[in-house]
Amino acid sequence: MSLKIEHLVGGYTRYPILHDISMTVDHGETVGLIGLNGAGKSTTIKHIMGLLKPFSGNISLNGKKLEEEPNEYRRSIGYVPETPALYEELTLQEHINMIQMSYDLPVERVEKETPELLKLFRLDGKEDWFPSNFSKGMQQKVMIVCALLTRPALFVIDEPFLGLDPIAIRDLIEQLDKQKARGSSILMSTHVLSTAEKICDRFIILHEGKVLGQGTLEELQIQYRMPSHVSLDELYIDVTGRGLL
Repeated sequence: MSLKIEHLVGGYTRYPILHDISMTVDHGETVGLIGLNGAGKSTTIKHIMGLLKPFSGNISLNGKKLEEEPNEYRRSIGYVPETPALYEELTLQEHINMIQMSYDLPVERVEKETPELLKLFRLDGKEDWFPSNFSKGMQQKVMIVCALLTRPALFVIDEPFLGLDPIAIRDLIEQLDKQKARGSSILMSTHVLSTAEKICDRFIILHEGKVLGQGTLEELQIQYRMPSHVSLDELYIDVTGRGLL
């Protein structure tokens, strides 16, 4: 088991946004976290990252809890937020150096893989650039490169396709497939359901802070009594349109 969430109740104030959330993301598995705006996707991710403290419930990663082994827990996660979070005073290369030191990554491996990833995401030659020099899409690519270098047990990716061009989306998907082959787990929050359907093994549907459905597309089709030819996009639109969530 990689990520395990048990009966999570949480939010930002004394009034919970998440209500008894339970889910898992297994080794080598990509799980899509889907739901309407305000469903609780980002709040769930912030609890996983330790940015919010649960009211009750447990979150563990490979059996480790944040409060018990904070350094080991955090080093096991590669995080790509919806909005790029870069240090304005650090260059691209300095961000990579910081990731290497923070995660205690082998210097030789980072030096070998960095040029390959920078070239792949068309950031090569920009090692001395500061965040202010990059577009939002390029800043997102910096976050992706830094996360890929860590080779974490779990990737937590919040709306990864926003701001990325089609080639970058393709390259990101290929890189995530390679990480899965190494045994990494991936939890991905996204509204791009057509892409999610192609790359995710399972889906978790959140609505108003509750898990309303989870499973493969086939399992969701059965749960909501949909024909087998219905896409994830069609299923989701039909279910929300009929108020079944």
